[in-house]
Amino acid sequence: MQTLQADVLVIAGGAAGLCAAIAAAQGGASVLVFEKEAITGGTANRGMGPLGIESRHTRLRQFQPTKDKAFEVFMDYTHWRVDAQLVRAYLNKSGDTIHWLEALGVEFLEPASYFPSAYPTWHLVKPPSGVAGPGAAATMTSILAEQARALGVQFLLETPVRRLLKEGDRVVGVAAEGKDGAAIEALATAVIIATGGFGNNPEMVKEHVGYTLGQDIFPFRIPGVTGDGIRMAWEAGAAATDMSMEMIYGMPDNLSVPPPLHEACRQPHLFVNLLGERFVNEAIMPNVTFTANALARQKDRTGFLLFDSGILAQMAVDFDFRNRVFPVTNLPDGEAAIAGLLATGYPHFFVADSLDELAAQTGIDPAGLRETVAAYNESCHRGYDELFNKDHQYLRPLEGPKYYAARHYPSAYGSTGGIKINHRTEVIGTDWRPISGLFAAGTDACAIYGDSYVFIMPGNSMGFAVNTGRIAGENALRLLAAQTVLAAAHPA
Repeated sequence: MQTLQADVLVIAGGAAGLCAAIAAAQGGASVLVFEKEAITGGTANRGMGPLGIESRHTRLRQFQPTKDKAFEVFMDYTHWRVDAQLVRAYLNKSGDTIHWLEALGVEFLEPASYFPSAYPTWHLVKPPSGVAGPGAAATMTSILAEQARALGVQFLLETPVRRLLKEGDRVVGVAAEGKDGAAIEALATAVIIATGGFGNNPEMVKEHVGYTLGQDIFPFRIPGVTGDGIRMAWEAGAAATDMSMEMIYGMPDNLSVPPPLHEACRQPHLFVNLLGERFVNEAIMPNVTFTANALARQKDRTGFLLFDSGILAQMAVDFDFRNRVFPVTNLPDGEAAIAGLLATGYPHFFVADSLDELAAQTGIDPAGLRETVAAYNESCHRGYDELFNKDHQYLRPLEGPKYYAARHYPSAYGSTGGIKINHRTEVIGTDWRPISGLFAAGTDACAIYGDSYVFIMPGNSMGFAVNTGRIAGENALRLLAAQTVLAAAHPA
């Protein structure tokens, strides 16, 4: 068995782990990062950027919110069902962390919002192309890994940690498995868990959230994100938090749908369930979490976005809503795009010459669909939606001659929650006391959203990761300093 020694051990090299490693190394600590995959970056490699409050970018543009306003909005949104001190510590740190990342070499394009009523807190990472989009934050994680190595951080790739090592009530290291299968024991003063949650673990998702992956929820499934850190923390005596998914919605395998057609299927047209009934004010659809919440309550957790030939022609000119992730503005040749998608055998988009034919293809109750379309068309002609008070500018009747339907399910960026921490990112035991030597950061410990992801301030997922990672690294340094003082006062 190989035995290693360091001041700080970090379990996983995603956004939280990289920031924790750098923060600790900047303070002079020796750091080992264990990563079970062959590359670093984790889920952040598919993201776009973190939240920042009162960064130089938002202050230059006089953008809201301030730190105080952000805290107020956040706590109102979550109804104070979350750790207020942790939320405050995270938000207060977030603007400075943008500057810290910039000092490490990360560039940002702009603070953006996700939908019109949201705040511009999302600091989009500038990739080599200069154009923000999915995966842009991989540029950031690459820079962070390079900077970590320059600071002396050592990475053990393809080296999964199997369990935490304890002496009494204190965590003192980890047991891991090397590339060759050989056992590794690493000892340290501080261990930081940052394994990215459980979003790709079907058993944990089913047990703790109640969804079946690939059946009634279609999240981003990141390799290696299987709840390892949560399991190890629980085994070491950590308290559990509420666990959920960071809910969004979409068409299954949505990356196989051309972006203009995918975004056309997320516009505020008629949205019905399998009973043929409306279940949401379609004008809220840009808030993908709220839409997912409504969708998750329907039969088989599915719904269908409907439009007709007239609406398709209108979308060739312009969309009502524009998504910052896929900033397309219209569907220029909808019939060709639809024909191309159907030619691939994609099973979640439908075309019909009548409502009854559409119902037969989709499984929607035909009587319910006819009744709903008739009532909806009447509302459109009146210019008033008496059911959900949908903004009149989005009221467009469905009158054929062709009808289209896109099937949607809940989706998720990943999981939330699992390991209870305090505002210093110390892991809290079942006795409500910190477990000495153990910290957690990022998704494994992210239980700050209450029942819904706080999309009104976008960038929270990556923002919580980079900020709690940094906080964990800094507090690991404080623990090291305290241990040094203690050792000097009580020499062996």
